[in-house]
Amino acid sequence: MALTNEDAVDLVAFRHKLHRAPEISRQEAQTAREVRAFLAATRPDQILTGLGGHGIAAIYEGRRSGPTVMVRAELDGLPIEEISDLPYRSATPGRGHLCGHDGHMAILAGLARALGRQRPQRGRAILMFQPAEEDGSGAAAVVADPRFREISPDFAFALHNLPGLPFGEVALVEGPVSCASRGMRIVLSGKTAHASMPETGVSPVPVVAELMPALTALGRGGPLDSGFSMVTITHARIGEPTFGVAPGQAEIWATLRTLTDAGMEDLCVSAEHLVLSAAREKGLSVEISHDDIFAHCENAPEAVAHLRRALNEEGVPHNGGNLPMRPSEDFGRFGQKAPAAMFFLGAGENHPSLHNPDYDFPDDLIGIGVRVFMRTLRNLLG
Repeated sequence: MALTNEDAVDLVAFRHKLHRAPEISRQEAQTAREVRAFLAATRPDQILTGLGGHGIAAIYEGRRSGPTVMVRAELDGLPIEEISDLPYRSATPGRGHLCGHDGHMAILAGLARALGRQRPQRGRAILMFQPAEEDGSGAAAVVADPRFREISPDFAFALHNLPGLPFGEVALVEGPVSCASRGMRIVLSGKTAHASMPETGVSPVPVVAELMPALTALGRGGPLDSGFSMVTITHARIGEPTFGVAPGQAEIWATLRTLTDAGMEDLCVSAEHLVLSAAREKGLSVEISHDDIFAHCENAPEAVAHLRRALNEEGVPHNGGNLPMRPSEDFGRFGQKAPAAMFFLGAGENHPSLHNPDYDFPDDLIGIGVRVFMRTLRNLLG
């Protein structure tokens, strides 16, 4: 079912409303209320709220039994100051929808409009608005929520807009499409000393100097093949900002990245062994913790086949693009529960990059995303 011109205007207005009020991961309460209000007007058969935090799932039932097909968008924005003169620019200092999740939500809102007017003939269509994608915790929390068993999709689909790809073109492949990653926080503890007598303390400085290049050497990047790994030092701190004290504590933050989850397990073991050995040799105690944990995103062949059919039928050009890619996406968690596939929709070759302060989701992508997903749903559910 095609959307009307009035629908297109409403969806753009809805995106702009969301864009003005971004909320970061795990704080998307108002965004969830706005989404729920929009969905309620389409009269879904059921709305689940509070999934894995602020997540929402709208369920549209078919008349006959059949598969359950889920389409996912993300609720959260970023802790980045938006720099633009847009009339709908972020009204929240230090926060911005600078990854396009507002546009992804608008696409699912368009699907809700269409499904509200014409239910699937069989099975169920589920529109999942997932919290906390940006820190990697949201999809895992949704899947762990006991009510996710009420959803149990047979297929899961998602998209992400992608600057650098020609406008309106799609990148889609089978297999891995985005990397596993996690943040590794290393806290080294020794003993402070007077700066004139550093030998009376236990300084973490030599270990920091050793670990920063050694960790990086564990994963230097290169081709995105099965052996790909990368370690990026993102933050370091030693002691306190004073001249009179030789430091007794330090922190190193590093992002570990591999093409697959199996590769991540191996990289974690190597990194932790390196840190523990270096600390032990210098008499330091060490604490290691992990945050922002993303599973790799794997496109199942059978799910990709359904997307390719829809793209062909809708006349949307598609190819393999530059996939897989280094960034991470927590949609991979849903792929551990059902055949899943994500495609990447070109935002334009010269469009500002994701997470840039001047990025904005192109409104003209909303209709393309709605068409592709609606065709996919109708092919599977009638």
